[in-house]
Amino acid sequence: MTMRAWSSTLNALVLVGLLLIAWQALFEVAGEHAMAPPIETFRYLGQLLATNAFWGHLIETGQAFLLALVLAVILGLAIGFVLGLHRFSSEVAEPILVALYSVPKITLYPIVLLAFGLGMPAKVAFGTIHGIVPVAIFTMSAVSNTKPVLLKTARVLKLKPWKVVTSVLFPAALPEIFTGLRVGFSLTLIGTLLGEMFGSQRGLGYLLMTAIGLQNIKVIMAVTLLVVLFAAAVSTLLIIIDHRLHRRAT
Repeated sequence: MTMRAWSSTLNALVLVGLLLIAWQALFEVAGEHAMAPPIETFRYLGQLLATNAFWGHLIETGQAFLLALVLAVILGLAIGFVLGLHRFSSEVAEPILVALYSVPKITLYPIVLLAFGLGMPAKVAFGTIHGIVPVAIFTMSAVSNTKPVLLKTARVLKLKPWKVVTSVLFPAALPEIFTGLRVGFSLTLIGTLLGEMFGSQRGLGYLLMTAIGLQNIKVIMAVTLLVVLFAAAVSTLLIIIDHRLHRRAT
């Protein structure tokens, strides 16, 4: 490992250590009726992961999240490319997409329930709604800001439209598109969990909502810890890839 890699790893370990210390200190202040300490939470999470029932909920959430993320990426890319290829369309659509991005998606959940009912379709749809807009916005912006010389070269070479998209537009816009995917990942995960909390009888979100109703602090802390660890690990990996793509583009 290089010195830079060692430094980054050391900084990450220090940050994790400080977070654990802050967590323990907060537990000492709040007490066991408000939260669980770090060691007990990790131990209880290990016990949950050893049960088949918990894995059933975990797999349910994973399937819903994966489907929602795939739909958000595909639809977001399609919308972004279609609008980004026409400057007038992108100028008209951008403020609309930004407005949709700022709307609290929870207000749309009654409509989602009426359209899809309870269960897997509703939480997949709700997760997709959260993730599709940032992917579309970043893709549209990246495509519309592609250097004109690249498009002129494609026209001179008489490339077919699909070839222009795959060989010129997509590689040029990839760094910004990937940033949108990174944001879309986080929001899709949030949307999927919210969908499970309010309209499902299985999944991690359902477990959280049930534990909140029963004031089961151990389950709340353990499930939250698992979600945070997963989101932090994947987000860190995506950020590293994102930075490398941007460095190559400069």
